[in-house]
Amino acid sequence: MVSRDDDMKTTLLRLNARAWGIALGLLFGLGLFLATILLVLQGGREVGPHLSLLGVFLPGYSVTTGGAFIGFVYAFVIGYGVGRIIGSVYNAMARGD
Repeated sequence: MVSRDDDMKTTLLRLNARAWGIALGLLFGLGLFLATILLVLQGGREVGPHLSLLGVFLPGYSVTTGGAFIGFVYAFVIGYGVGRIIGSVYNAMARGD
């Protein structure tokens, strides 16, 4: 039989996987968005050659203002997935599965 203390401990140890997903999604999305916008504002002959390589993995992304919004969406989805995985794995380990 599970004691009340064990039940409370399990409840307190659980993470909200959706909250982790949203938090990491916003962190990743805003990070890529700001990096892209800063490079666009900086300008120059060749804008962001290294960051533009993300276009290989994220179709439609480029170091432009429009690309910043596309990159935000891609990075948010990736960050959301990573956050959900972290929350789910942590919860499984806390339960002892």
